[in-house]
Amino acid sequence: MITLAQVHHAADCLRSVVIRTPIIASDELDHSLGVKVACKAENFQRTNAFKFRGAYYHVVGLHPKSRQRGVVGASSGNHAQALALSAQILGMKAAVLVPSDLPTFKLDAIRRYSAEVFFYNRLEDDRDYMVAEIADRCGFAVVPSSDSASVICGNGTVALEIMEDMPDFGPLLVPVGGGGLAAGCATVVKAISPKTKVIGVEPDTGNDTNLSLRKGARVVIPAPKTIADGLRHCTPAPVAFEINQRLLDDVLTVGDDAICAAMALAWRHLRVVLEPSGACALAALLAHKIPCHSGQVAVILSGGNIEEALFQSLIGTRTS
Repeated sequence: MITLAQVHHAADCLRSVVIRTPIIASDELDHSLGVKVACKAENFQRTNAFKFRGAYYHVVGLHPKSRQRGVVGASSGNHAQALALSAQILGMKAAVLVPSDLPTFKLDAIRRYSAEVFFYNRLEDDRDYMVAEIADRCGFAVVPSSDSASVICGNGTVALEIMEDMPDFGPLLVPVGGGGLAAGCATVVKAISPKTKVIGVEPDTGNDTNLSLRKGARVVIPAPKTIADGLRHCTPAPVAFEINQRLLDDVLTVGDDAICAAMALAWRHLRVVLEPSGACALAALLAHKIPCHSGQVAVILSGGNIEEALFQSLIGTRTS
């Protein structure tokens, strides 16, 4: 079980290395959505995504001997960048396992942090087995993207900052992939304000957490086909799921069209560039998945790693 005190400890540890990202809002955005919205802009975090918080906190807490040997992790991109940067800051070796179809700009960003890169096929390879094999061969410690109490505590600092900056808000909307961000945020919000709802949002074709919560146990779905590549999980992370099963009020799903429209809306009214995964929570408001609320809804914009050409093609004419 993860506690609020543990998240506070993570916040103390991270204070000198993370960016305290802003909460941004716009009257035009509120008018478009018909509700007051406050967006926690984690796309302005180091490596342009929230992932740095959890990765760094996990790595810095490793036993000194493990840190001397190095770390390895698997990711669709954002966790890999976060892990590589964390290792570089701490003077450690790092290896990352990424999809063979990873966009070149993400691959270049990882390599800038001097990490060794290995590749896997999303549809054919057992990613966890390959990570374990690299860890065994190199003597590296595995740093999960979601399935770690330390990673979840680091992620929880996002909600801690939200609660400090705007103590009175309606539901908190959080994108869900492996579930680590939702678990950390739910831990904080429910400890400080038990009646405040925390609602997860995932792609409708990547609804593993939604289905798992309905069943009361983790389910496995086929590899999801969605533009939100950071949320293409086949099953929830075990540690995160145990927390989310207890604390999340709901998990909603949205389609790719709504995600693209949310990206366009964020660009038009907030002038921020979001990757599809980063716009998933905002898409739930746009798709009218949230009941009318008189207060302010908090939304986590979780990342902004996307190529300019792809961004332009996805938002298309929606900004006109």
